[in-house]
Amino acid sequence: MRRLHPLPLVAAAFGLLALASSALAQTVTLTQSDTGVRVDIDGKLFTEYVTKDVPRPFFYPVIGGAGENIVRNFPMKTDVAGEPQDHPHHRGLWFAHGSINGMDFWSEMKDFGKQQSTGVSDLKAEGNKGSFTATTKWVSADGKPVLSDTRKFTITALPNGEKLLDFDITLQATEGEVTFGDTKEGTMAIRLCPQLTFKDKEGTGNAYNTQNDKKKDIWGKRAPWVAYFGPDPKGNVVGVAMFEHPKNFRAPTYWHARDYGLFAANPFGVHDFEGKKDEEHLGDHKMAKGDTLQLRYRFFFGKGKPMPKAMAARYDEYVKE
Repeated sequence: MRRLHPLPLVAAAFGLLALASSALAQTVTLTQSDTGVRVDIDGKLFTEYVTKDVPRPFFYPVIGGAGENIVRNFPMKTDVAGEPQDHPHHRGLWFAHGSINGMDFWSEMKDFGKQQSTGVSDLKAEGNKGSFTATTKWVSADGKPVLSDTRKFTITALPNGEKLLDFDITLQATEGEVTFGDTKEGTMAIRLCPQLTFKDKEGTGNAYNTQNDKKKDIWGKRAPWVAYFGPDPKGNVVGVAMFEHPKNFRAPTYWHARDYGLFAANPFGVHDFEGKKDEEHLGDHKMAKGDTLQLRYRFFFGKGKPMPKAMAARYDEYVKE
């Protein structure tokens, strides 16, 4: 009878365990520089929070669940073949709004308002989690301060390349009364890569919400979350979901989710989304001096098609934290 030697079997078992642990072990690293904060996972870039010489801070690139950038490169890069170059104010992943005290903080047309980074602090990274805090001053076209905010970002590296990015922002009327105006142009937003769009024949993406509205039917509807999915630039199927916290102002939010890749949650644009043309201030929200408004969102960057039950479970996890 042939005898099996135990040592090779033990070595093989340890090898399998090592492979399994490497698939599970994720290490988040944060590096601050004069341009912002770089986020690496297992030594590879996940995203960077960009703050220097820009109209407003934003995250770019954003590496999806299969290892490829899933946001549009324009306008940060202008030479990527096949990328549309519309809406140059759609930079990566960002927070902005199109009417604050009547000023445009969303687009970059004439006399638009800007967000100026005023600091980054509390960088913490341990194991598969990292977090940092950023402060921002919103200023008018002529440089006058309008309001301020504090943002806390939490990054969680999940097994097999999937990730979470929590965006927790507290807006404060530090200078006087602030009115967030009723407009569809806003607010918590990401501009997805062309492959995840569904506008024309070149678009190979898809989307749905909690009510099972699909694609263009999502726009203007209220829902706790929306998920997009499709191929990344290398053809890997990936998913991108945005969850809104149920304690947010006017939850569940309205969705300014477009077929060309703009994917945004907006609690203010009520008259636009409801089609009430004669009530253009219906969704206005006024803040007295000193008032605050907290809004919380979670982005999930997954691998494979995001199935509704799985997304619902992830939303429930978020709510319970």
